Amino acid sequence: MATGDRHGSAGAATGTLTTAVPARLDRLPWSRWHWTVVIGLGTVWILDGLEVTVVGSIAGRLSEEGSGLPITAAQVTGVAAALYVAGACAGALFFGWLTDRYGRKKLFLITLAVYLAATALTAVSFSSWWFFAFRFLTGFGIGGEYAAINSAIDELIPSRYRGRVDLIINGSFWLGAVGGALLSVLALNTDLFALDVGWRLTFALGVVLGLVILLVRRNVPESPRWLFIHGRGDEAEDLVRGVEEKIVEEKGEALPEPAGQITIHARKSIGFGTVAKTVLSTYRKRSVLAFSLFIGQSFLYNAITFGFGAILTTFYDVPSGSTGYYFAVMAVGNFLGPLLLGRLFDTVGRRIMISGTYILSGLLLFGTAWLFDGGHLTAKTLTACWCVVLFFASAGASSAYLTVSEIFPMETRAMAIAFFYAIGTAAGGISGPLLFSELTETGVVSDTALAFQIGAGLMTLAGLVAAVLAVPAERRSLEDIATPLSVSAPAAPTGSKG
Repeated sequence: MATGDRHGSAGAATGTLTTAVPARLDRLPWSRWHWTVVIGLGTVWILDGLEVTVVGSIAGRLSEEGSGLPITAAQVTGVAAALYVAGACAGALFFGWLTDRYGRKKLFLITLAVYLAATALTAVSFSSWWFFAFRFLTGFGIGGEYAAINSAIDELIPSRYRGRVDLIINGSFWLGAVGGALLSVLALNTDLFALDVGWRLTFALGVVLGLVILLVRRNVPESPRWLFIHGRGDEAEDLVRGVEEKIVEEKGEALPEPAGQITIHARKSIGFGTVAKTVLSTYRKRSVLAFSLFIGQSFLYNAITFGFGAILTTFYDVPSGSTGYYFAVMAVGNFLGPLLLGRLFDTVGRRIMISGTYILSGLLLFGTAWLFDGGHLTAKTLTACWCVVLFFASAGASSAYLTVSEIFPMETRAMAIAFFYAIGTAAGGISGPLLFSELTETGVVSDTALAFQIGAGLMTLAGLVAAVLAVPAERRSLEDIATPLSVSAPAAPTGSKG
């Protein structure tokens, strides 16, 4: 079983290190160990989906007299939603920087702990300011999760599976959304729970699920790629060797030889100036791509999801306690997109699939807006239209996280994910809820149709950018897509560097 040749002090914080760790990880067959990684890291997206959906679904109930909170539905879907996203943006930047500096494992344990504490305190909200404060802090933890988790997953999953696994994991948000929608129906049933109790139990359940995930996550190791970049070569070698031995025992056959080695100058950290120059100057075209993808998906999703309950109740007289059923159907369509289309991102290719899912979902939402504006839809047919739109949009949106996590150098990965998530989400996720909540609550059909058109237009535009700038990263090593900054003799990446 091949191991990397080490030169200099491999275990020290500085020095030269030659290693085959990346190639050894990429040539591994799928195994029980990989499932541990997926379950330990990926399942937090289910919690995020549960969290966001529950809040959207219970907005009407929170605004009712006797809920225990002096708050309006517009404040829940507007102010609280914007604060949640603002917290996520801030948390992504803060924890993203820490993740690149101190490691993936430390941070994906800390960020989950922040999320759990904030969610628990949301459940005991007694005033609007308390609710707003802990919605912000819940988002703060979730934002950190996006940076720490996506970077760790892509560095641990073999290159030939990376696209589909990343898409399905990010798409699992919608499994949580299904659970959140159905849970909200149960929690809002006043025959079972009092007005001021049911909604609190939904947050409490999120805490319980998070604790279970935390127990599993403790078994997920540090990224070997992060370890050797930071001069901890011996730890990286031992970790990968242990994984190889488990997989050989499981499969009953020897592993193929790794494809090659790289030599790097290990260092403790990368300066923020270097990170900024690398992302915004050296890889300028890739930055335009990343920014476009995040802006497009954020506006499209906010155009639909943050106002879906108000749309159904305002225009179709759907009872507030029943909107969860409609959203559950939408959420299933969302999850099926990455699940069924994910493999194509590794076979057909990134450029075709990313641009295709973005453009198609945008055009379909334009069609939905036209039908809605013309009065041709019912609550059920509108939900069906949303399902089709989001089937493709979900795969596209998930690919935005995949793209950013693989097209920039190893040393900048978590910070790049955090930066583009924060910039794109701030533009669409803060202004989006504030804008779309105003449009959907006027009760004017043309205003809601305009919200759809704004989301559709930006999603389509992002797809056109991807058609030109998307990087053919399928089945390629992360180090081939973007050469690490620490490589001794840096070579230009095979893909377009710009």
